[in-house]
Amino acid sequence: MSDGLRVLAVDDVPPALDELCQLLRDAPEVAEVAAAGDPLTALKIIQADRFDAVFLDIAMPGLDGLELASLLAKLTEPPVIVFVTAYDGHAVTAYGIGAVDYLLKPVRAERLSAALAKVTRMAGAAPSVQPTPDAMAALPVESGGRTRYVRRVDVQFVEAHGDYVRLHTPGGVHLVRMPISRLEEYWEGTGFSRVHRGFLVAVGAVRELRSDSAGGLLAHTDLGDVPVSRRHARELRERLLQAAQRGELDSRP
Repeated sequence: MSDGLRVLAVDDVPPALDELCQLLRDAPEVAEVAAAGDPLTALKIIQADRFDAVFLDIAMPGLDGLELASLLAKLTEPPVIVFVTAYDGHAVTAYGIGAVDYLLKPVRAERLSAALAKVTRMAGAAPSVQPTPDAMAALPVESGGRTRYVRRVDVQFVEAHGDYVRLHTPGGVHLVRMPISRLEEYWEGTGFSRVHRGFLVAVGAVRELRSDSAGGLLAHTDLGDVPVSRRHARELRERLLQAAQRGELDSRP
């Protein structure tokens, strides 16, 4: 670790993130600090690069810090996790996930130094290539104070609803706080196609293409028809043809 630690800081409150980044940059153990304003951005950064440690807030929209840490813990060589939060009620869960420390805001420099000493002991000296976590294979859905996970493979199409999306699955429709453009970005290359300004469809769930009464195009799934805009029609047809050739379309009667 002669070159110092490479650290990612994650917090959805900009002033708190700036303060944490400055504290980390001032620490002699730290060589480089990257910042992410939400867990999904953090995942994208981690997928593209390697970090010795991730300093995580807990209470964040979408994936919270505990859920993100659980995903990172599944890596072959996960980064060391340190939680930084204003609440002390999650400490048991945090340590259960494998965090090496749990810092309460506002973070004092001497307390951060103690956490960095633990990180330095835990982090390996030699860089290694980490496998990419399939972070969006399931999305957390909050309902009635409980969290359940909707698997991507169960979603037949996605409908935009303001800053939320509706996930249409055989088990029902689930509302998730995430813009459809962000979900499209994370599900790109996983069998989903943007077919309309407000819709994503799982290509493998499309049973047939139909014309509506106004001459528009609809992608028919078992859970309903999805509108296809003219600008996306050709791409969808090509993807359906490719999927059919590979035997990836739903063949249920």
